[in-house]
Amino acid sequence: MKKIFFACVVAVCMGMTHVAVAQELTDAQKAAAAAAAAVAEAPEVEKKEPKPKYWEESLKTNIKFGQTSLTNWAAGGDNTVTLQAFIDGNANYKKNDMFWNNRLQLDYGFVYASSKPILQKSDDRIYLESKFGYKNVNMKNFSLSINYDFKSQFNTGYDYLTPSLPEGEIPRDELIKYWKDARKIKSGFLAPAYTNLAVGIDVKPLKWLSLNIAPLTGGFVIVTDPLLRKNYGMDLKDSYKDISKLAPEALENYNKAVEEGGAALGQYYRPARFEFGAQIKADIAVKVNDNFAYTSQLVLFSNYLDHPENLRVNWDNRFDWKLAKYFSLTLTTNLIYDDKVMIFNEADGLTKQRVQFKESLLFGFTYTIASKK
Repeated sequence: MKKIFFACVVAVCMGMTHVAVAQELTDAQKAAAAAAAAVAEAPEVEKKEPKPKYWEESLKTNIKFGQTSLTNWAAGGDNTVTLQAFIDGNANYKKNDMFWNNRLQLDYGFVYASSKPILQKSDDRIYLESKFGYKNVNMKNFSLSINYDFKSQFNTGYDYLTPSLPEGEIPRDELIKYWKDARKIKSGFLAPAYTNLAVGIDVKPLKWLSLNIAPLTGGFVIVTDPLLRKNYGMDLKDSYKDISKLAPEALENYNKAVEEGGAALGQYYRPARFEFGAQIKADIAVKVNDNFAYTSQLVLFSNYLDHPENLRVNWDNRFDWKLAKYFSLTLTTNLIYDDKVMIFNEADGLTKQRVQFKESLLFGFTYTIASKK
């Protein structure tokens, strides 16, 4: 009888345990179902797409140094130190078919030679370009564009002529004065400066070639220094264009200024000249590999208002050869021809239009900062 009672108790306990476990399973299933329903009803979280990037910026800096030291050098020569800096900044905007490209180039350099006790400026340039345009929907290689550019230099440039020195030893302060008095001013800030606004089309026939053709180009040539106005082809002020109409005193002063030349004569010339004509600008950018690149710009301008057959030519070339991560060898050439610019040459003793050419080869430190695409 006891065995039967014990078996019944065990059966009842097992039954109660089974019921409790079944109840817990049921509650867990209900909770899981409720959680699943909540997840299903929750709003979907939309993935945020990255904001479009319309601007691309880059800044390239280049510092170049050269030095020559001679000691008991039989062949002769000068101890020299050369320092030159270059900055090339770009900020380009592009959205759909609209673009706005901006570039600023700054060059400055000087050289010191032991035979001349003064610093001589070797390089000086400010060049700003800004181009706004719309691409042609039907012709992908053509764009309507408005192009603005500005050219000048930072400070005064000279032609360093050898002075006539007295015999004997000359104190350094006096020697410097002789050299400064012998030099002739050639340029200055806004003397000259060239500014143009060109309306036309952009054509990109090749990946590395871009052409800007602007039949409507207007701008000013500015020469703020009276000493340089005549040499850069500035026009006489209206009251002095016909000297026969000048009053006797004014005519006497004018003739005296003609004899003296320089700033005395320059005050009779306008500080600015307006030009209106056509411009063609060709840009080449070739990257042979990661270590070698070539850029070139040729600008031709014809002035409708004054001898349009005489083209003004500006041709710049730049070869960059990367030797190591932060070091490069750079060759630059600049060619200019402007029939309005009169240049004196000691060899023939004449002042006339001439082809201007400059070449520079330097080694130095290069660093580039560019925005991430």
